[in-house]
Amino acid sequence: MTPRITLAVTTRVLTQLRRDHRTLALLLVMPCVLMALLAWIFADAPGGVFDRIAPGLLALFPFTVMFLVTSVTTLRERTSGTLERLLAMPTGRLDFILGYALAFGLIACVQAALAVALSVGALGLDVAGSVWVLGVIAVLDAVLGTALGLFVSAFARTEFQAVQFLPALVIPQMLLCGLLVARDQLPRVLELVSDVLPLSYAVDAMTAVSRGEAISDIVSDLAVVSVFVVGFVGLGALTLRRRTA
Repeated sequence: MTPRITLAVTTRVLTQLRRDHRTLALLLVMPCVLMALLAWIFADAPGGVFDRIAPGLLALFPFTVMFLVTSVTTLRERTSGTLERLLAMPTGRLDFILGYALAFGLIACVQAALAVALSVGALGLDVAGSVWVLGVIAVLDAVLGTALGLFVSAFARTEFQAVQFLPALVIPQMLLCGLLVARDQLPRVLELVSDVLPLSYAVDAMTAVSRGEAISDIVSDLAVVSVFVVGFVGLGALTLRRRTA
């Protein structure tokens, strides 16, 4: 890995995103729109439903959006021949993957800041813990989606196939991460499955912060998510192919 080449890939990706207004809107605006819609749905609901489920969705929305955009964008680089041309130069696989991860990680910072600021400010989300910690976790969740998207893009031949990974890898995590039913109340087999899914720990961390728990109580959750991020990035570099067969 060469830092100069990695930063060059990062700059290239950010330049492309700046010119692609629709993708940029999907990344930055859509999570905010979804949180606003959620607040509107539960505006008249008793019992603080929005305060209870919004932290978990602040983990889910960035993860899902970044997974979708990253997997499709990376696949497009391969099918268009751009990746092959890059790898024919001194650009290594790890340079390419880390460049993409860094670029989308920077976008994730902006995305998380907007979503958290809107939720806590305009939408009135009641957070007992630290708001900045909530933002950090949201960024980590988005980076997790980016890393997973980089990894699975190697196994798709078309953009449609890349999208098919959404119901295969994301929706099961949505169902088992504790948003619908607390994980310790799931059937034992499903609880064991949820224990090996990264989104479960992201939602646990978000929920814990919203309840006012100390940072020390969520360190293990953040560590697990970070390990998954590093693992997916590493696997993405190993499985990256120059072109689609």
